[in-house]
Amino acid sequence: MSNNTFKIGLNSITLETANEQQKALLERAKKGAGMIPNMYKNMVNLPGLQDTYDTGYAYFRKEAGFTPAEQEVVFVTISMANECGYCAAAHSFLADNVSKTPVEVTNAIRDGIEIPDTKLKALSNFTKIMFESRGNPTTAQAKAFLDAGYSEKNILGIILAISVKTISNYANHIFHTEIDDVFSGRKLETA
Repeated sequence: MSNNTFKIGLNSITLETANEQQKALLERAKKGAGMIPNMYKNMVNLPGLQDTYDTGYAYFRKEAGFTPAEQEVVFVTISMANECGYCAAAHSFLADNVSKTPVEVTNAIRDGIEIPDTKLKALSNFTKIMFESRGNPTTAQAKAFLDAGYSEKNILGIILAISVKTISNYANHIFHTEIDDVFSGRKLETA
């Protein structure tokens, strides 16, 4: 990211500085993640933004029909496409430590090289197609995704993931969100 990009002047919100609505959202984040990520401290400046993100994120995790490893493939793919170093680091960390996604898969996505798993490669490729085509894949592209063992419901899940990551990726861009120490081991070389 260029040093010339706009940085929003709003301060990060902490539990001590939060109003009642913000505090409830931050406490929910802390309960779910065991910490309050820097991204949440920024997004909660507009509680509706944080709440919309949380709601969509939860629905993606519960209803999109992907395994935890597949979920991280989708999130890392979108974060890289959006050039969001914060979310790429956070979801790579989650992939490694929570979802047990093979590190060679997340590294391949991050490095822009071929993914060494046929099904996860099809998932990442179709996620990129959905992102780059603004939700207008060709019939052949959709068929290749479905032939890899995915469903039309999974396509809707990718749309939800793109929506959620657009919220967090764009917020991280505008805030220049600092990567939390816990995620720093998966920081991109250029982030």
